[in-house]
Amino acid sequence: MHLLSADDTRQRLDGLVHFDTQSSAARDGLDLTVAAVFAFTGPGQLDFGGDEEQPAERRRLDPEKADPGDDYGWWDLEAGTYAVRFNELLELSAGQLALLTPHERLLQAGAHHPVSGLRAPREASEAIEAVLSVGRAGLHIKENARLSTLLLFEEGG
Repeated sequence: MHLLSADDTRQRLDGLVHFDTQSSAARDGLDLTVAAVFAFTGPGQLDFGGDEEQPAERRRLDPEKADPGDDYGWWDLEAGTYAVRFNELLELSAGQLALLTPHERLLQAGAHHPVSGLRAPREASEAIEAVLSVGRAGLHIKENARLSTLLLFEEGG
């Protein structure tokens, strides 16, 4: 497998906010931006066979604008676990694998999410989400903030 460039990765994504900001000549991959944040409100359920599985209940959190004239609002998150949904949608073909990693800036802000593998086939209509863990001090996230980096790999040379 080989790592695709930011330009090649761009061809598999819809919903980029600003390619030049989300990419960097110094590295491959593209940064993903937060579109929605959800608080978990009830337990999920897992079993061995999958017949009784249920996702955890959750509610969407609304960002708040610091000033009514602002274009974008902020999510003020207390310590805890949240789900984040990204603006970008990814379509993967056979032979492709994507890794979603926490951005260095997210780690420096005292939060993280697990590294996740996204496998083909994957339809562009499937939202990319991550489970976000926020440290004791809390976290402020502005709408469209870059939280994660997506690395796209493809079989072959």
